[in-house]
Amino acid sequence: MRKTILLTLFVIAGLGVKSQTVFSCDSKYDADVKVYVASSKYDADLVVYKCSSKYDATDNKGLWFFVESKYDAKKKIYFCDSKYDADIVIYFSESKYDAEWRNKSKLHFMQ
Repeated sequence: MRKTILLTLFVIAGLGVKSQTVFSCDSKYDADVKVYVASSKYDADLVVYKCSSKYDATDNKGLWFFVESKYDAKKKIYFCDSKYDADIVIYFSESKYDAEWRNKSKLHFMQ
């Protein structure tokens, strides 16, 4: 009985967690969001850390896990050649602790 209650609590808690699984599209017309990769985090709307597990990519705070299929992704993204064509400008960080929204007005693009 105790195990059943604990399992139920874990499942309920997990329902509130939204992962940031993304798929990189070849066409901007298939994408939900168009992104441009900046060379500096100070030019970015969002600092992104690429996670090695989808379970680490939680919430909408720049922790992304790239999936192989667009059907497994929460968001489909297209990498633009110009920041003027992009919905958001991102910077890839080597540290997960740097992942954050720098321009919160664009937060809705990844929700």
